[in-house]
Amino acid sequence: MGKVKILAVVIVSVLALQNCKMNKEESGSLPDVDVDVEADSGELPEYDIAWSDIDITTTTKTIKVPKVVLVMEEEEVEVPVINFDMPGKEKEERSLVVEAEVSGTEHELNIMEIRATKNRLYVISKLQDLTTSLGDKTMRIQDQVYVTAPDLDVQHIIVGKKADRIFNNNFKYAADMTEVDVIIGDAKTIYSK
Repeated sequence: MGKVKILAVVIVSVLALQNCKMNKEESGSLPDVDVDVEADSGELPEYDIAWSDIDITTTTKTIKVPKVVLVMEEEEVEVPVINFDMPGKEKEERSLVVEAEVSGTEHELNIMEIRATKNRLYVISKLQDLTTSLGDKTMRIQDQVYVTAPDLDVQHIIVGKKADRIFNNNFKYAADMTEVDVIIGDAKTIYSK
Protein backbone atom coordinates (compact mmCIF):
# COMPACT_ATOMS: atom_id res chain seq x y z
CA MET A 1 0.00 0.00 0.00
CA GLY A 2 2.97 2.35 0.75
CA LYS A 3 4.37 1.92 -2.78
CA VAL A 4 1.00 2.87 -4.26
CA LYS A 5 0.91 6.09 -2.22
CA ILE A 6 4.51 7.00 -3.23
CA LEU A 7 3.70 6.30 -6.88
CA ALA A 8 0.58 8.48 -6.64
CA VAL A 9 2.60 11.37 -5.13
CA VAL A 10 5.24 11.07 -7.91
CA ILE A 11 2.55 11.07 -10.61
CA VAL A 12 0.79 14.10 -9.10
CA SER A 13 4.15 15.93 -8.84
CA VAL A 14 5.02 15.22 -12.49
CA LEU A 15 1.56 16.36 -13.59
CA ALA A 16 1.92 19.52 -11.52
CA LEU A 17 5.27 20.36 -13.16
CA GLN A 18 3.86 19.66 -16.61
CA ASN A 19 0.91 21.93 -15.95
CA CYS A 20 2.86 25.01 -15.02
CA LYS A 21 3.54 27.96 -17.32
CA MET A 22 6.78 29.94 -17.15
CA ASN A 23 7.28 33.40 -18.69
CA LYS A 24 10.69 35.07 -18.87
CA GLU A 25 10.26 38.64 -17.58
CA GLU A 26 13.87 39.99 -17.79
CA SER A 27 17.06 39.03 -19.57
CA GLY A 28 19.90 37.99 -17.35
CA SER A 29 23.64 38.44 -17.66
CA LEU A 30 26.68 36.91 -16.03
CA PRO A 31 28.96 39.14 -14.02
CA ASP A 32 32.12 40.57 -15.69
CA VAL A 33 35.29 39.46 -13.95
CA ASP A 34 38.57 41.42 -14.23
CA VAL A 35 41.92 40.21 -13.22
CA ASP A 36 41.95 43.16 -10.93
CA VAL A 37 39.36 41.41 -8.93
CA GLU A 38 36.86 44.11 -9.51
CA ALA A 39 33.58 42.44 -9.96
CA ASP A 40 30.55 43.92 -11.51
CA SER A 41 27.62 42.44 -9.69
CA GLY A 42 25.66 40.30 -12.11
CA GLU A 43 21.99 39.47 -12.24
CA LEU A 44 20.29 36.17 -12.64
CA PRO A 45 17.23 36.12 -14.91
CA GLU A 46 13.85 36.52 -13.20
CA TYR A 47 10.95 34.23 -13.99
CA ASP A 48 7.26 34.52 -13.14
CA ILE A 49 5.90 30.98 -12.62
CA ALA A 50 2.13 30.44 -12.76
CA TRP A 51 1.25 26.98 -11.35
CA SER A 52 -1.85 25.08 -12.40
CA ASP A 53 -4.43 24.84 -9.63
CA ILE A 54 -4.89 21.11 -8.90
CA ASP A 55 -7.60 19.90 -6.51
CA ILE A 56 -8.26 16.24 -5.75
CA THR A 57 -11.84 15.63 -4.55
CA THR A 58 -14.65 13.11 -4.93
CA THR A 59 -18.02 13.52 -6.59
CA THR A 60 -21.16 11.47 -7.06
CA LYS A 61 -21.82 10.22 -10.59
CA THR A 62 -24.61 8.12 -12.04
CA ILE A 63 -23.13 4.99 -13.56
CA LYS A 64 -24.61 1.76 -14.84
CA VAL A 65 -24.52 -1.02 -12.26
CA PRO A 66 -25.91 -4.49 -13.00
CA LYS A 67 -29.05 -5.21 -10.96
CA VAL A 68 -31.44 -8.11 -10.89
CA VAL A 69 -34.95 -6.81 -11.50
CA LEU A 70 -37.96 -8.81 -10.42
CA VAL A 71 -40.93 -8.21 -12.69
CA MET A 72 -44.36 -8.90 -11.26
CA GLU A 73 -46.75 -10.18 -13.90
CA GLU A 74 -50.46 -10.66 -13.50
CA GLU A 75 -51.57 -14.21 -14.05
CA GLU A 76 -54.84 -16.01 -13.43
CA VAL A 77 -54.49 -18.55 -10.63
CA GLU A 78 -56.90 -20.22 -8.26
CA VAL A 79 -56.80 -18.66 -4.78
CA PRO A 80 -58.88 -19.46 -1.71
CA VAL A 81 -61.81 -17.14 -0.98
CA ILE A 82 -63.19 -17.28 2.54
CA ASN A 83 -66.71 -15.96 3.00
CA PHE A 84 -68.18 -15.59 6.47
CA ASP A 85 -70.93 -13.56 8.08
CA MET A 86 -71.08 -11.89 11.46
CA PRO A 87 -74.50 -10.71 12.65
CA GLY A 88 -75.05 -6.98 12.25
CA LYS A 89 -71.82 -6.30 10.30
CA GLU A 90 -71.38 -5.54 6.59
CA LYS A 91 -68.92 -7.61 4.58
CA GLU A 92 -66.22 -6.54 2.15
CA GLU A 93 -63.79 -8.48 0.00
CA ARG A 94 -60.09 -7.97 0.60
CA SER A 95 -56.80 -9.72 0.12
CA LEU A 96 -54.80 -10.99 3.09
CA VAL A 97 -51.15 -11.02 2.01
CA VAL A 98 -48.24 -12.35 4.05
CA GLU A 99 -44.64 -11.66 2.95
CA ALA A 100 -41.15 -12.45 4.16
CA GLU A 101 -37.67 -11.53 3.00
CA VAL A 102 -35.14 -14.36 3.30
CA SER A 103 -31.46 -14.95 2.61
CA GLY A 104 -29.12 -17.94 2.63
CA THR A 105 -31.45 -20.50 1.04
CA GLU A 106 -34.77 -20.35 -0.76
CA HIS A 107 -37.86 -20.56 1.46
CA GLU A 108 -41.53 -21.26 0.96
CA LEU A 109 -44.30 -19.30 2.70
CA ASN A 110 -47.87 -20.62 2.90
CA ILE A 111 -50.97 -19.43 4.74
CA MET A 112 -52.01 -22.51 6.75
CA GLU A 113 -54.90 -21.25 8.93
CA ILE A 114 -57.10 -18.26 9.61
CA ARG A 115 -58.71 -17.94 13.01
CA ALA A 116 -61.23 -15.35 14.13
CA THR A 117 -62.33 -13.73 17.36
CA LYS A 118 -65.06 -11.14 17.85
CA ASN A 119 -63.02 -8.35 16.22
CA ARG A 120 -59.76 -9.84 14.90
CA LEU A 121 -58.54 -12.24 12.22
CA TYR A 122 -55.33 -14.19 12.85
CA VAL A 123 -53.57 -15.28 9.65
CA ILE A 124 -51.17 -18.13 10.50
CA SER A 125 -48.49 -18.91 7.92
CA LYS A 126 -45.65 -21.41 7.80
CA LEU A 127 -42.15 -20.40 6.66
CA GLN A 128 -40.20 -23.42 5.45
CA ASP A 129 -36.47 -23.45 4.65
CA LEU A 130 -35.63 -25.14 1.32
CA THR A 131 -32.18 -26.38 0.23
CA THR A 132 -31.42 -24.22 -2.82
CA SER A 133 -28.73 -21.65 -2.00
CA LEU A 134 -29.34 -17.97 -2.72
CA GLY A 135 -25.65 -17.10 -2.39
CA ASP A 136 -25.39 -13.50 -1.23
CA LYS A 137 -28.84 -12.57 -2.58
CA THR A 138 -32.11 -12.00 -0.73
CA MET A 139 -35.55 -13.14 -1.83
CA ARG A 140 -39.07 -11.92 -1.03
CA ILE A 141 -41.79 -14.52 -0.90
CA GLN A 142 -45.52 -14.22 -0.30
CA ASP A 143 -48.85 -16.00 -0.12
CA GLN A 144 -52.39 -14.64 -0.08
CA VAL A 145 -56.03 -15.53 0.36
CA TYR A 146 -59.16 -13.51 -0.26
CA VAL A 147 -61.69 -12.94 2.48
CA THR A 148 -65.25 -11.68 2.26
CA ALA A 149 -65.87 -10.65 5.83
CA PRO A 150 -66.63 -7.69 8.09
CA ASP A 151 -63.82 -5.16 8.49
CA LEU A 152 -61.76 -6.73 11.25
CA ASP A 153 -58.26 -6.12 12.59
CA VAL A 154 -55.78 -8.58 11.00
CA GLN A 155 -52.71 -9.96 12.76
CA HIS A 156 -50.21 -12.13 10.88
CA ILE A 157 -48.24 -14.82 12.68
CA ILE A 158 -45.49 -16.66 10.82
CA VAL A 159 -44.41 -20.02 12.20
CA GLY A 160 -40.70 -20.40 11.48
CA LYS A 161 -37.34 -18.78 12.02
CA LYS A 162 -37.40 -15.02 11.47
CA ALA A 163 -34.72 -13.90 9.01
CA ASP A 164 -32.69 -10.94 10.23
CA ARG A 165 -34.10 -8.45 7.73
CA ILE A 166 -35.85 -5.15 8.57
CA PHE A 167 -38.69 -6.00 6.19
CA ASN A 168 -39.66 -8.95 8.44
CA ASN A 169 -40.53 -6.66 11.36
CA ASN A 170 -44.01 -6.20 9.83
CA PHE A 171 -45.15 -9.60 11.12
CA LYS A 172 -45.09 -11.54 14.39
CA TYR A 173 -43.08 -14.78 14.44
CA ALA A 174 -43.63 -17.94 16.50
CA ALA A 175 -41.38 -20.98 16.92
CA ASP A 176 -44.21 -23.51 16.60
CA MET A 177 -48.01 -23.98 16.74
CA THR A 178 -47.94 -24.35 20.54
CA GLU A 179 -46.65 -20.79 20.79
CA VAL A 180 -49.35 -19.68 18.30
CA ASP A 181 -52.07 -21.21 20.52
CA VAL A 182 -50.72 -19.24 23.50
CA ILE A 183 -50.74 -15.97 21.50
CA ILE A 184 -54.23 -16.43 20.04
CA GLY A 185 -56.10 -18.11 22.83
CA ASP A 186 -59.62 -19.34 22.01
CA ALA A 187 -59.98 -17.99 18.46
CA LYS A 188 -62.18 -20.08 16.14
CA THR A 189 -60.57 -21.66 13.05
CA ILE A 190 -62.42 -20.45 9.94
CA TYR A 191 -59.92 -21.67 7.32
CA SER A 192 -57.37 -24.48 7.32
CA LYS A 193 -55.22 -25.65 4.44
